[in-house]
Amino acid sequence: MNLPEWLAHIERQHAKAIDLGLERVRAVSAALGQRQTCPVITVGGTNGKGSTCAMLERILLAAGYRVGLYTSPHLLRYNERVRIDGRPVADEVLCEGFARVDAARAKVRPGGTPLTYFEFGTLCAWEVFAAQPLDAVILEVGLGGRLDATNIYEPDVAVVTAIDLDHMDYLGPTREHIGFEKAGIFRAGRPAICGDAEPPRRLVEHAQAIGADLLLIGSDFGYERQEGQWQFHGRHGNKSGMALPALRGSYQLANASCALAALDALHDRVPVAMQDIRRGLAEVELAGRFQVLPGRPAIVLDVAHNPQAARSLADNLGAMAFHPTTWAVFGMLRDKDIAGVVDAMRHRVDRWLPATLEGPRAATADELAATLAASGVAGPLPTFASPTAALAYAREHAGGDDRIVAFGSFLTVADVLRALGRAAA
Repeated sequence: MNLPEWLAHIERQHAKAIDLGLERVRAVSAALGQRQTCPVITVGGTNGKGSTCAMLERILLAAGYRVGLYTSPHLLRYNERVRIDGRPVADEVLCEGFARVDAARAKVRPGGTPLTYFEFGTLCAWEVFAAQPLDAVILEVGLGGRLDATNIYEPDVAVVTAIDLDHMDYLGPTREHIGFEKAGIFRAGRPAICGDAEPPRRLVEHAQAIGADLLLIGSDFGYERQEGQWQFHGRHGNKSGMALPALRGSYQLANASCALAALDALHDRVPVAMQDIRRGLAEVELAGRFQVLPGRPAIVLDVAHNPQAARSLADNLGAMAFHPTTWAVFGMLRDKDIAGVVDAMRHRVDRWLPATLEGPRAATADELAATLAASGVAGPLPTFASPTAALAYAREHAGGDDRIVAFGSFLTVADVLRALGRAAA
């Protein structure tokens, strides 16, 4: 099978899109004979984990290490999820990995152990990494942490970035519940880094109960923003006079601090020099994280899909140069806190352009328009069949000094990227 056929195949292997638990994926991993041969950094969190992973990858590459990165979801191509040395792996490499996983699950259970799309992909990524002489592997948690498929692997360092309300149907109704689930990636006696300025009590208590080496931002490590630069402080001293990361947004300093704290913890195994850190932070790229495209009108892409991320997006928009009108190409999934996102962004948007995304979980443009109206957003509220259609409307009607913000979901940003003919970073 080619890659599209494999992806269609793995999507059919479990009745549920999400079925948290480690028993099935552990059994197939054992059948594959998977083992760890290099340091593993696992990164979880509600917001910021993708950026933190990208910074870790780029700094390690700048230091000359061979690095595997597994992340999700993808924007345009599945291959974005599995990277070696900063490059998405080829279709045939993924196909070979999927074939090995498929054969192994048949050994575990007659008819094949049912694996979700994400579980299949996680096992495949590890097969790809195992075939290479890597110096480090970075795993981004898919959902939660404790019962996420990435948690079958033993992290040498675990990072939890900012925590907020998202995926409550699976992780629980409060930050305390969610923090506990995310703390499930911590390990006894190993560095457990938390980049949330107000960490949930249950996260801290779990780390203490298992004997993890907990490091909290603001006390055990942190940062100070200075004029045009910043300083990091951690267990191994200060790193001063660093240029701001290439990823835009004030919140990226917290993510960069998490990355540097993780690298500090691994300094005996994969040491990095200041020049590697400077180069890595200067070169890091990640599509859809407050990504500002040049041109007139300016176009801003952000995958923000929960209130915390939307508040950060609103703050970053407020720090930009003046734009007379802000147009919002807005698409979200129905199971997200749409009203909370609207509330966070309403004072930064002048013209809302709600759009229907693809897939059964998508909120329709009419549903989004109804939420906007109920939140007190004044009309007009034209609706669109896709973000592409909303983008075309915005580009036709916006002035050259205006800006267009596409946000609300990875799917929203992906559709706009395709419409603009741009590749994901």
